[in-house]
Amino acid sequence: MKKIVVAIAAGLMACTPAFADKQSYVQNAYVRDNYKNITKRVPTTYQSCEVVQVPIYGSTRSGMNTEGAIIGGIIGGVLGNTIVKGGGKSTATGAGAVAGAIIGGNHGNKQSEIIGYREQQVCKDVTTYDESSHTVYGHSTITFTYEGRTYSLNFQK
Repeated sequence: MKKIVVAIAAGLMACTPAFADKQSYVQNAYVRDNYKNITKRVPTTYQSCEVVQVPIYGSTRSGMNTEGAIIGGIIGGVLGNTIVKGGGKSTATGAGAVAGAIIGGNHGNKQSEIIGYREQQVCKDVTTYDESSHTVYGHSTITFTYEGRTYSLNFQK
């Protein structure tokens, strides 16, 4: 549609003498090119590495877990009493209670603590953006006056 109007406007400018008797002709016609700035962001990724101190963990014993020993002794005694039938029941109950107390007393009493440090290289990707700007053609505008009215039309060359 715009190309048709531009063609009509150009035709009217060319035919100005034909309309001279009717006082209808194109006046002050001019074309202006319009430009726009384009900015591009170009990513650049590189690896950044550094040496860091990483902790080394070790476990230490913090003594006997009293609650665990009591609960383990009870459970071990019940299991020893239940499993063995007959004359060795009391021995099995006692052995089960002692084994349960040892296992329960040692359970959960380990704690982790930092016992040293080691150096380790840690790398990560870093992205930066470089910007570049340049001017490019956007569109053109033709402005003209016809029969006392001013018109402006945008078009691409």
